[in-house]
Amino acid sequence: MEIQIFAGFGETLVEVFLALIPLLLFFLFFQFFLLKLSGRKLLTIFKGIVLAFFGLALFLQGVYVGFLPAGEFMGEAMGSLPYNWILVPIGFILGLAATFAEPAVRVMGHEVERASAGYIPAQIILYTMSLGVAISIALSMWRILAGFPLWYFIIPGYGLVLILMFISDRTFVGIAFDSGGVATGPMTVTFILTMALGVAASVEGRDPLLDGFGMIALVALSPILTVLILGLLYGRKGREHGE
Repeated sequence: MEIQIFAGFGETLVEVFLALIPLLLFFLFFQFFLLKLSGRKLLTIFKGIVLAFFGLALFLQGVYVGFLPAGEFMGEAMGSLPYNWILVPIGFILGLAATFAEPAVRVMGHEVERASAGYIPAQIILYTMSLGVAISIALSMWRILAGFPLWYFIIPGYGLVLILMFISDRTFVGIAFDSGGVATGPMTVTFILTMALGVAASVEGRDPLLDGFGMIALVALSPILTVLILGLLYGRKGREHGE
């Protein structure tokens, strides 16, 4: 079978262009009326914009050609196995791998470390968020196999979040809620979500629309919980040093 890697690449270029052009126009407006950056800085910025344009286009094309079908095929194959319980540990491992590969997670960890002057290391944030995503994907696979409704996890999870908000270190509350959005990046959505849909399509008695979706909601919830728990540990550590 011949794989046409660049089939539909023109449409992808148009999509990325239409997505970036409002940001570019917004920047130019501020440049003319407020920023007034030097020509050298402008040249550097425009070089970065061009790199971002082609990088996004190539990434999306790779997603369409590679990640989406690969995730779906894997989900269908593993969901059809007689011992499909193996999806739970596999989901855990994939959650770790996907979060480690997520660029936005690394950027957030770097920003947290810089803003806290090294008090909260970037690696700690990366490991904490990776663990949360891994647990959520393992639970999602278990939910698909067992047929649990999504609200069994969402309502208690956010109830626990509300409790932890008041007892965790205040420094971590904002970080926690941002981490939920950051964790639901392109690696998780493009690969693991399609795998979950493939699993739901292959498991008898499961509906992809009812059981396959909802995983991203858990992925957004779990890093909030793990970062708030990290805040509890930091708060306890701070009290011990204060004593």
